Amino acid sequence: MRILVVEDEEAIAKGLRFNFEREGYQVNVAGDGPTALEIYESAQPPIDLVVLDLMLPQMSGYEICRALRRLDLDIPVLALTARTLSEDKIQAFDCGVDQYMTKPFSLPELLSRVRNLLDKRRRHLDRRSVRPTEDVTRFSDVVVDFGRFELRHKEEVHALTTREQELLRYFLEHDGVVLSRARLQSEVWRDAADISSRSIDNFVMRLRRMIEDDPSSPKHLLSIRGTGYRFVSEPADSTSSSEESNEPGKT
Repeated sequence: MRILVVEDEEAIAKGLRFNFEREGYQVNVAGDGPTALEIYESAQPPIDLVVLDLMLPQMSGYEICRALRRLDLDIPVLALTARTLSEDKIQAFDCGVDQYMTKPFSLPELLSRVRNLLDKRRRHLDRRSVRPTEDVTRFSDVVVDFGRFELRHKEEVHALTTREQELLRYFLEHDGVVLSRARLQSEVWRDAADISSRSIDNFVMRLRRMIEDDPSSPKHLLSIRGTGYRFVSEPADSTSSSEESNEPGKT
């Protein structure tokens, strides 16, 4: 499989290329955003994983990740950066990063994470090649086309990232069940152990903006005070406000 390394420090880029090639992967290296995007769009065979620094010339890693998501919603992106603040991680996950590692890093851990992401990528491609043409779920006035990574709410159409789609599918599969943040982290973010509760809340808020008539007063994605969330596909007209708080961060 093929890895794109986006890293402007030559010594680190060379070391990553050497170790990835020892593992049997094809490797491309780019030192800035425009070059990375050009390689990504023209690569044959296609890129299967992007290892992305966040502090880069011309374009930040955040900008690059957003651009990659516009090109391909399900390409795995692993951020490898010296930025260690929680705010940096939140911004990276909000841009669509799948995993986040900080420098200096453990090479065995990095290689393990890369194998995990590429195995997941391979399984995804295998499923997509045999998946029935229609993988569509409907609830209320929302239509989710999982095959197209697309959500339609009334007249609005939204593109879903891989993580948004995985989270929404998990909610749909557990309709009416109270799900703690710890359970969501364990089941949906299995390959990103350092995901924060705040990041989960941000993903929920993004889904609310897509599926709710009024995201500030949701009827489908309800916050459960002190626990997490409950998804309701077909809500009753009245919901007990004494049990549920609809604002992330106030549960």
